[in-house]
Amino acid sequence: MTSGAPVHELATLLLMRDGDVVTLRRCAQAACRAAGLTGGSLVRLTTVVSEAGEQLKGASDLTAQLCLEERDGVCLAVRFDWRGAHRPPSTLLTAASRLLDGSSLRLSDEDGRHRLVLAQRIPAPTASAAELAGEVRGSLVGTDTAADLIETLRTQNRHLLAALEESQRQQEELQRLNAELEETNAGVLALYSELASELEETNSGVVALYAELEDKTRQLELADEYKTRFWANVSHELRSPVNSVIALAQLLLDTAADPLSDEQRQQVAMVHASGSTLLALVDELLDVAKAESGRLEPHLAEVDLRSLLHQLRGMLQSTARPGVDLRIPDRTPHGTLVTDEVMLTRILRNVLSNALKFTGDGAVVLDVAEEDREDGARVVFRVEDTGVGIPPPEVERVFEEFYQVRGPHQRGRPGTGLGLPYARKLTELLGGTLRLDSEVGVGTRVVVEIPARPAARERRATAARGPVPSVLVVDDDEAFVTGFRAMLKGLAETVTTVTDSAGAVAAVERVRPDVVFLDLTMPEPDGYEVRRRLALQPATADVPVIVLTALEPALVDRTRLTGAHAVLNKSYLTAATLADALERLPAGPPAAQESLPARPEPSTAKEQHP
Repeated sequence: MTSGAPVHELATLLLMRDGDVVTLRRCAQAACRAAGLTGGSLVRLTTVVSEAGEQLKGASDLTAQLCLEERDGVCLAVRFDWRGAHRPPSTLLTAASRLLDGSSLRLSDEDGRHRLVLAQRIPAPTASAAELAGEVRGSLVGTDTAADLIETLRTQNRHLLAALEESQRQQEELQRLNAELEETNAGVLALYSELASELEETNSGVVALYAELEDKTRQLELADEYKTRFWANVSHELRSPVNSVIALAQLLLDTAADPLSDEQRQQVAMVHASGSTLLALVDELLDVAKAESGRLEPHLAEVDLRSLLHQLRGMLQSTARPGVDLRIPDRTPHGTLVTDEVMLTRILRNVLSNALKFTGDGAVVLDVAEEDREDGARVVFRVEDTGVGIPPPEVERVFEEFYQVRGPHQRGRPGTGLGLPYARKLTELLGGTLRLDSEVGVGTRVVVEIPARPAARERRATAARGPVPSVLVVDDDEAFVTGFRAMLKGLAETVTTVTDSAGAVAAVERVRPDVVFLDLTMPEPDGYEVRRRLALQPATADVPVIVLTALEPALVDRTRLTGAHAVLNKSYLTAATLADALERLPAGPPAAQESLPARPEPSTAKEQHP
């Protein structure tokens, strides 16, 4: 509380004799009651005021002024003013700051007069502070009479006697409690010492464990980096030759190829089927890792569901046991199915293969239906078998990677435990769900639901165009190039291949093709460098470039392929995707063809006229 607040004086007392302090206490009590201050607040203010009067007693010109101050409400304040060297003890000031709402000490060197203010906030008055001050002044009239003083002293004496008796009892209780506390402290000290020793040992272990965890974390991060590199290497080094084996086998089986004997055709068909199976297993392992890291994305396109089911039938019919009827429908729901054909094929192949694997007698039936839902049309695939079934506790666990239900049914049926987890991941990526229910000894039913048309895809209105006049392929894998040229049959009139990337730019300058298919992973210079050199040469800068790669999309540095018209993954390469990529090329011949005359082809290039 500060002296700058509005002040309403109630009474001023001159403190010269011993009884004056008692009178001050009586006046303070009366003022508190008149102002509405009762209970503990009254006791605290009168007690601190009395103690202050006793401590300052004997100071020169000592006065005590009772007043009402207006600041943050209304406060009842007592102002002590005096001259000389008297100072209130610090204990009094500490007690006042703790017990009262406001206290302040001002020491003045100018006129030698000092002031101590003790204040307590009172309840909000109904009248104004000035009106309340008038009421309090009236209540203070006559409070310092001798009779009141004597009665006050008697009351105080009685209270003091009672307080002394209570103090005595408390002192005895305190001594007893101190004795108990000493015993307790001794036990606590012993326990603390023991705990401190144990805590020190624990801390040492925690520090060592934390250091070990940091080391393990670094090892896991390093292992994750190695795993990423491993998947990248497997993706290119394993899938590329397998793709080449499949493509070459397909060429041998083509009706336009040289005729084969029945035995040769059967052997080549087995090579083609085994290569396809190997590629599917590799793709599953890689896709599981990509799905976990969020790098697997569906490639939506219109799907011929009838053709897809026909392929599944031909692929899986031979895996059914004698006595097991595999029923895949010929008819499909009307309407267009837009989804990722490769993912859907893998989902159904895994579910059907799993059903055939554990069905020794009866049937495995695939049913396909289209259902209208609130969120759009959905295609529902139901696969039911009469196999061994799955125990209820194991139903959810079969969706854990590498988990297999143990039992006699596993004999002679090797597997990785990835089929159903992989199928569910792919279904979710397509925006659908996969559910399974089973009964031991009766069979299993798997329901796969996917959106029939997940989104209206943007289509470019392009005029039908005939085969591209000239195509140049830059790839060091001759086996892949052989199969790739077969895919271009009907899409390009002339195909030129360059297997040495060092001569790629010169070959493009001489041939001036309508489009260049460029592999990325080659001996120096690699595809990135060839693309850069093509972009720098005025004669080749305008030639469209379509990039071919076995790398995963996340591993392709697209910032170094600026200007490339498309990036195609070799694992998903089909004649349809090639036709779509060529259809999107800019119409008309490249600028280079308009400005430069044709030159003969270099000896390092090979040309084929489909």
